[in-house]
Amino acid sequence: MRHGKKFNHLGRTADHRRAMLANMAISLIMHKRITTTLAKAKALKKYVEPLITRSKDDSTNSRRVVFSYLQNKEALKELFGTVAQKVGDRPGGYTRIIKLGFRKGDAAEICFIELVDFDENMLKTPKAEKKTRRSRRSGAKAEAAVPAEEAKAEAPAEEVKAEEAAPAEDAAAEEAKAE
Repeated sequence: MRHGKKFNHLGRTADHRRAMLANMAISLIMHKRITTTLAKAKALKKYVEPLITRSKDDSTNSRRVVFSYLQNKEALKELFGTVAQKVGDRPGGYTRIIKLGFRKGDAAEICFIELVDFDENMLKTPKAEKKTRRSRRSGAKAEAAVPAEEAKAEAPAEEVKAEEAAPAEDAAAEEAKAE
């Protein structure tokens, strides 16, 4: 029976699950983003976030504790070096899961799991304006729509002015030829 067993066993024995999560954590630390199933990503998030928190304190004990989980010196250097430096001021939430859809073979839900501070695309995007309950469109979109409509209204007027000027120029040219 499953009484009180809260974490996902992922259909594996304890040793297999521990080895798989360690390998996935190493890959995540080294590559900053990996693609996997949603269930594995959620399990990995619970596995790797305490290790990242531990890496903020660069002491011998912290390194030994993290090494007991990862068993990889290069990943340990990367974690305590660049990763800990980037997440130093963040209080938690070091990873982000982005759903991608379903795998073709077995219809498993596929997703990215990535380190938040290493995704340049997400860091550059400005935050969206907070939407009020009464408005259907945000203020920025409504303001952007008004100048676009004005530009459309002004464009035909400019064309009309150019057309009016052209016959006048033609008439002046014809008078010059007649003289």
